Amino acid sequence: MDLGLTDKIAVVTGASRGIGLAIARSLAAEGAKLAVCARGEEALGAAADDLRASGAEVYSKAVDLADPAGAEAFVDGALDRYGRVDVLVNNVGGNRRKPFEETTDEDWLDIIQLNVLSAFRMSRRVIPPMKAGGGGSIVFISSVFGREKGGPGLSIYNTTKSAMISAAGIMALELAGSGIRVNSVAPGSIRFEGGSWDKRVKADPEGMKAFVEANLPLGRFGRADEVADVVTFLASERAGLITGACIAVDGAQGRSLV
Repeated sequence: MDLGLTDKIAVVTGASRGIGLAIARSLAAEGAKLAVCARGEEALGAAADDLRASGAEVYSKAVDLADPAGAEAFVDGALDRYGRVDVLVNNVGGNRRKPFEETTDEDWLDIIQLNVLSAFRMSRRVIPPMKAGGGGSIVFISSVFGREKGGPGLSIYNTTKSAMISAAGIMALELAGSGIRVNSVAPGSIRFEGGSWDKRVKADPEGMKAFVEANLPLGRFGRADEVADVVTFLASERAGLITGACIAVDGAQGRSLV
């Protein structure tokens, strides 16, 4: 199936590893030209080299998107390189796990900056060039825990991931007339090298085996490429009628009815 992404300009944040890197690889495999960023310059450079070795054209810039100047610098660099933006994948994110009563204003502000405001800044910055180009696709990487209660210690994570889904829905309504589709993807428990689930499996294999049996109906963790393929489809012309949606990629881990 031709997804119509050849020579499209795709911006992916947090693309140095894990889900973000898998998304960049998937988009590149469909012929997209890439603009990728992450905080760590060394890891980002290695990822960019890997993508180029596969034949992709890549612009990369090490930036901290929690810094308000980061989004502007990154998008401006991508526009200088390519002249337009067709796809934005807001993948940057993190967590600070602790009981709600122990959370501080600093905890909340730090993760809101990282998970929510960084994505909103990126989106605001790419909307004008997308409009000028006749449309585009914006995808937010949320979480299964943005769709339902994630459990004790996850008040900050749940709140910020839910905010992404909510904002994406409103943006979809506002931007439909400009040909810009906005969706969110909610991954379940995804294991990749160096990620949090990978570390937990290595530290407590028996405990994680019990977790999988109790929580993951398919009997395994998800893979980053499985999330990436859904994102790439949503970014493509083949998903032309899909906007304002939140797609769960969780192997039935979630229990949400919507």
